[in-house]
Amino acid sequence: INPAEVSVERDERGRVHAAHLAADGQPVVIGGIEKMSKSKNNGVDPQSLIDQYGADTARLFIIFASPPDQQLEWSDSGVEGASRFLRRLWAYGHRFTSVLRAALPARSTLDQLPAALAEVRREIHLCLKQADYDFGKHQFNTVVSAAMKILNALERADKDASADPATQAAHAEVAAEGLSSLLRLLSPITPHICHALWRDCGFGDDILAAAWPQAADDALRQDEIELMVQV
Repeated sequence: INPAEVSVERDERGRVHAAHLAADGQPVVIGGIEKMSKSKNNGVDPQSLIDQYGADTARLFIIFASPPDQQLEWSDSGVEGASRFLRRLWAYGHRFTSVLRAALPARSTLDQLPAALAEVRREIHLCLKQADYDFGKHQFNTVVSAAMKILNALERADKDASADPATQAAHAEVAAEGLSSLLRLLSPITPHICHALWRDCGFGDDILAAAWPQAADDALRQDEIELMVQV
């Protein structure tokens, strides 16, 4: 029986404790995890995902759930998680357009950042460096993981931003650089939302014409490190 034809009941922990055929209410026994195949009638139609969430969510979940050379365990909650991430990205992009872009300084201040913002920028460029390496090895699931870390860092910087105008300008510049890099990093995976945000945020008309993001050496440099030594 196709999963789309089954009504499932779950307990408070989300575990399935009963299942019935939607057509006539007859009980259904749920087996273990199986490979998708026509003979088992357990395929998932991507069109239903696209209709509900959009093509970018379907692409992001499939790529993030498993490396391309390994089996993927299907998860409806994983699809919902991919959709939540893209909604967060969309919301941050439009916050940048409506609030942060107006605070961008006339000239670059990336070499004079407060310590907290310098740490955020370093975290973003560390993720970029790792993602660029992973792209070369076709480990696309970890590229998505790096993109999620970048968005987390940008959102954290939003919460930590102070009311000082000088800090606001520096924060806006870190946000612009980070968001621009994030959109280019994700554009091969979720092209539609990245192309729309690229234009809406004022980065250019076509994200495909933009250079691939690279980690900056000056962003990765640290003035201080904490080193544990045992004698």
